Amino acid sequence: MTGILVLAGTPIGDVSDAPPRLAQELASADVVAAEDTRRLRRLTQALGVQPTGRVVSYFEGNESARTPELVEALVGGARVLLVTDAGMPSVSDPGYRLVAAAVERDVRVTAVPGPSAVLTALALSGLPVDRFCFEGFPPRKAGERLARLREVADERRTLVYFEAPHRLDDTLAAMAEVFGSDRRAAVCRELTKTYEEVRRGGLGELAVWAAEGVRGEITVVVEGAPERGPEALDAAELVRRVRVREEAGERRKEAIAAVASAAGVPKREVFDAVVAAKHAPGEG
Repeated sequence: MTGILVLAGTPIGDVSDAPPRLAQELASADVVAAEDTRRLRRLTQALGVQPTGRVVSYFEGNESARTPELVEALVGGARVLLVTDAGMPSVSDPGYRLVAAAVERDVRVTAVPGPSAVLTALALSGLPVDRFCFEGFPPRKAGERLARLREVADERRTLVYFEAPHRLDDTLAAMAEVFGSDRRAAVCRELTKTYEEVRRGGLGELAVWAAEGVRGEITVVVEGAPERGPEALDAAELVRRVRVREEAGERRKEAIAAVASAAGVPKREVFDAVVAAKHAPGEG
C-alpha cells in the first residue's frame, strides 16, 4: 500500500494558534519534511512534542532534488508530513512540486488546516471579501513589477499580495501609479504577533507611510477595480485599456477583444478607437 502525504499548517505568529492535530502528526509521521529544521525544532519544543520519524529539510534550494526521494518514500508506504515556516505549505512556500508528484503517482494527499496570512489579512482589511485573488510576491525588478500590476489593473476582485518589508514602499508606489493613488488598501504587518498592525488608506498615502521604513512580515490587500459602465468608457479609455494589455504581453487582436467584452461594446468600436489614436497627431 502507498503512504500518505500530509500538508500541515503552522502558526504565522502566535504558537498557540497551532491546530491540535499538528502535534499528533509531528509525533507520528515516518518522515517530517520541514522548510527550516531549526524553526521546526523551536516549534516542536513549544508544542511539547518529539518527532519519532526522520526529519529532512525541504526548501526552495533543494525542493527539486528532494521531491523524488520523498515520493519514493510515499510509494513505499510512508506517512510524510510537510511543514513550512509559517502558514500552509505550497502557498508561496515549498510544496507544490511534491503535491503534483504525489498525485501523479496516485498517492493520497490530505491536509491539517492551519493559519493563513492570506485569509487573516483579507478578513482584517475591511475590504470586500466575497471575491478575491491571491497574487503572491510581486516581481522584484521595477519593470517586471509594473507589467504584472498592469495585468490586473482592471481586476474587480480584491487582490492579496505578500511583500518583503524593504520593497514595500516601491511596490505601494507602483500600485498607486497603476491602480490609482486613491485605491483603498490595507498593509497587514506581523499578523498574530506582539506588534501586529493593520494600516488602512489609499495606495498613495500608504506609499508615503512605507517610505519611512517598515519591518516584519507583510501582507498587502488591495481593493478591486471599480465597476464602470459602458457609458463611462470613452475612446481614450478604451485605447488605454488596450495598451495596458499589450504592454503586459497580449497581442493587439486579443487585447481588443478582451477590452470590448469587458466594456460591453462591439469589437469594431474598440478597433476603430485604436486605429484613430494611432493616426492622431503626435502618435506613432
